[in-house]
Amino acid sequence: MSEQAPNHQYDTKDPKAAQSNIEHDESILESTIEEFDPASNSGDEATIKNDINLDAFQARIAELEDEVKSAKEGQARANAEAYNAQRRMEQETEKSKKFALQKFAKELLEVVDNLERAIVSVQQDDDADDAIMEGVKLTHKSLLNVLNKHGVQVVDPQGEKFNADLHEAVGIDPNAEADTVGEVLQKGYTLHDRLLRPAMVRVGQ
Repeated sequence: MSEQAPNHQYDTKDPKAAQSNIEHDESILESTIEEFDPASNSGDEATIKNDINLDAFQARIAELEDEVKSAKEGQARANAEAYNAQRRMEQETEKSKKFALQKFAKELLEVVDNLERAIVSVQQDDDADDAIMEGVKLTHKSLLNVLNKHGVQVVDPQGEKFNADLHEAVGIDPNAEADTVGEVLQKGYTLHDRLLRPAMVRVGQ
């Protein structure tokens, strides 16, 4: 234990003596502070403090690692959601492009039907002009080619098994086998595999 600071009053009349007393007291004060300074304590106390600080740092590191992991997982989820949203948008856009002509194509089918009726009518007329017949056939073929180019396909199921998804039964054909399409009264059409108009048929019993 260091010596106690003397309890005296400085001699203000003798500056040198007063300065000497001040320096002496400061020396005693410094030695007292050092005696109670934790840094100057035993090695065990310093080790305990170091262990405490190390545990605190390790806990903070673990906490930061968890925060980084959570942030990465959140970013990954956000990226996945953005990718899925983009894919859905692309699919909807592609779907809209495919079926944008649905109404227009369906109206054109009436023109196709009229041309086919004209061909049948001309074929039954012995006095029909062959040039007119050829012109009607070419017009019919050209129109079908344009429709096919844009994904419209003919459904002409004569002799096939009846399919309620593509065919509409409007009568019975006594000459056809059971559940088989006999006479096709009106051809059907699909647009990119989606039913545009069912084929009107008669089915065997």
